[in-house]
Amino acid sequence: MPPLPAAREKRLVGTSLKLYFDLPSTLRYVDSVALLSSAAEKANVDLFVIPDFVSLLPAKDKLAKTSVWLGAQDSFSEDKGAYTGEVSPLTLSQAGVKIVELGHAERRRLFGETDADVAKKAAAVVNNGMIPLICIGEKNRSTIASQAVGIAVDECKPQIEAALSQIPDDAEVILAYEPVWAIGAAEPAGADHVVAVTQNLRALCAGRKGRTRILYGGSAGPGIFTKLKEGVDGLFLGRFAHDVKNLEKVIEELAEP
Repeated sequence: MPPLPAAREKRLVGTSLKLYFDLPSTLRYVDSVALLSSAAEKANVDLFVIPDFVSLLPAKDKLAKTSVWLGAQDSFSEDKGAYTGEVSPLTLSQAGVKIVELGHAERRRLFGETDADVAKKAAAVVNNGMIPLICIGEKNRSTIASQAVGIAVDECKPQIEAALSQIPDDAEVILAYEPVWAIGAAEPAGADHVVAVTQNLRALCAGRKGRTRILYGGSAGPGIFTKLKEGVDGLFLGRFAHDVKNLEKVIEELAEP
């Protein structure tokens, strides 16, 4: 009798709203995502939404009776102290946050965040009972396909290792592979490239005791998951999810075998 195939990880999809919406439009959007909760449950898909900080508490109330995860776009590395303008991971946890996005390319570029900074934040997030969603990706796109995967893996590896070195081996982690050159682009990265890179990244995490899921981001939208499913467990959506119908389509795609 042939061995049974290994059970795949539960798939996952969600979006960060960045700073695109004001408060009323953010809350209307959260209402729309809340309506997709039952569809996500039927599809056996974890669904999350990451609004801005000011919207977190009203968003928590809107999602209270759903299975949708509430996320935050960043966190500081300390719970309390004289850190003007920062947001405490303790406070985020108390506000009902389930996952925290860390290390996005925009934060690395605009605010100078380093792998070490992201690692400290990941540790603080885990210590407060939340799941770090760590964004990783290579800055430059190689024009030579045979070299592109190796370049990407070499650049992503220290980003992953820095974060994993600071958190318990049994902690749940989500990695969002977002090639920096693909963020905001007209088209996502090629499927063959994404699958090859994410399979290599998964191998780096294979010895962990904790659950480790990998998402693809970077101009992700409907119609690409079936091409990527050999490498990823879901999608981290950007502007395409501003139309909730697109988010609904992706949930349907993730429900397929």
